[in-house]
Amino acid sequence: MSNSPTTSVPEATPATGPGRIHRNMGWRDGFALALSIPVGAFMLIGYSIGALGAWTAAALWGTSCIIALLQNYLYAEMAAMFPDKPGGIAMYAHEAWKRYLEPVGPLAAVGYWAGWSFVLAVFSLIIGDLLTAQFFPDATWKVSDGLVEIGPGHLIAVAAIFCVWLLNIFGVKPAVRFNKLLGGVAVIAIIVLLVGSMVTGHWSSHVLSWGKLGETDQPWHGWQLALVYLYVMGWTSYATEIGATMTPEYKDHKRDTSRVLISSSLLSLLLLVGGVITTAGVSSSENAINNDPIGYLPTAFQTVLGGGSIVMTLVIVAALFVMMTSSTADAGRALYGIAKDGMVIRQLDYLNKEGMPSRAMTLDLVINIVLVLFVGNTLGVLFASNLGYMLAIFFALVGFLLLRKDRPDWPRPVKRARIWIPVAFVLAAITAFLNVLGIMYSGVAGYGSITDTLVGFAVLASSLVLWAYRRIVQDRQPLRLRDRSYIGD
Repeated sequence: MSNSPTTSVPEATPATGPGRIHRNMGWRDGFALALSIPVGAFMLIGYSIGALGAWTAAALWGTSCIIALLQNYLYAEMAAMFPDKPGGIAMYAHEAWKRYLEPVGPLAAVGYWAGWSFVLAVFSLIIGDLLTAQFFPDATWKVSDGLVEIGPGHLIAVAAIFCVWLLNIFGVKPAVRFNKLLGGVAVIAIIVLLVGSMVTGHWSSHVLSWGKLGETDQPWHGWQLALVYLYVMGWTSYATEIGATMTPEYKDHKRDTSRVLISSSLLSLLLLVGGVITTAGVSSSENAINNDPIGYLPTAFQTVLGGGSIVMTLVIVAALFVMMTSSTADAGRALYGIAKDGMVIRQLDYLNKEGMPSRAMTLDLVINIVLVLFVGNTLGVLFASNLGYMLAIFFALVGFLLLRKDRPDWPRPVKRARIWIPVAFVLAAITAFLNVLGIMYSGVAGYGSITDTLVGFAVLASSLVLWAYRRIVQDRQPLRLRDRSYIGD
């Protein structure tokens, strides 16, 4: 017998004092944070072009962005069901699954957090390498700490991580303003590159190919590689769900969440598909892109405009920095949310006077600096991020179905039509399929060694250890596999 509420979900009281979430964001502010996803992803599309061929890469990015758009329609409904719950889609998964298997909550939540947090180390190192090559080419010194050969790029990476922490720790507004400024500049530069490649006559379709797709000497005629890359792309294109994480901070969560989720998904579709086709078409060859998957963009910019390669390098750095800013914002809120729901140590259930999860963000800062300075294998970090994030996506999609089944009368200020139930089922099945392929054949995408796999599963296993410690030691409660506290049977 269901005890689901039949009254409306209470709105959060706008917070003005210390230690409370502040509802002071409009949808444009949320969009500024989500803007980092397509802008940052645009700077990394060269990896997929070089590995897959431009036409295949464009088709896969388009598919991934459409999947993300459909998922965001589902997340908008769940966000409206739990407007005061920080932590985003991992928290919705926890709410849905805890009746059946409570450990799913920690697995989804820590996996989701890892997906957002660990990218700080990876992107900061790319920024460090780009700036060193562009402005300090003669700085070749290195110092070993016993694990990593530390050079100028590592120091720049540490500085970048510290700067994005500083932008976030004093409230959401500084990060939003910064993203609007740098993100806007990056979008303008991208549009100039896309339009300029067409109107100047430099673009040619002869450079574009389907790569290895259809070749009989490839595993599954090239489809194995394509599907594994579709799995990898999800880590980026699906990330527009950051709009749901900010739901407790929107002035009008019903309207603002949906607007951010849908608009950012559509922008991703436009920039990523258009970006692959246009930038590849002004390059000398797909092999050239494969040899320099990030550096080819300044070259393309120079080809189209006759100069400005340094400007494009700075735009790439700005775009990656903007993505780091949003990653810090999301990862910090996710870690705070899972602490608030009793899944990790309670010390992280803390907001400073600006309403920011400062302890969670500081932990992200420390972890990523350690990764930069003491972990030489960033591929293992990437695998752990991808594995945890995509697992959280699966649990959230199934969570939509479980919430429809178990809480049919729960207030849904945003409620999708019944046709979205089979859509959610198909999306969950696709995600499960891609997860299996991504784990089994991750080596074809450039990572997936035994060490990488162990790192990924160790991160997930740590979630259960943290959950057990919180429950047994800090809360002094027994472990339970199922939670029926919200519904009577």
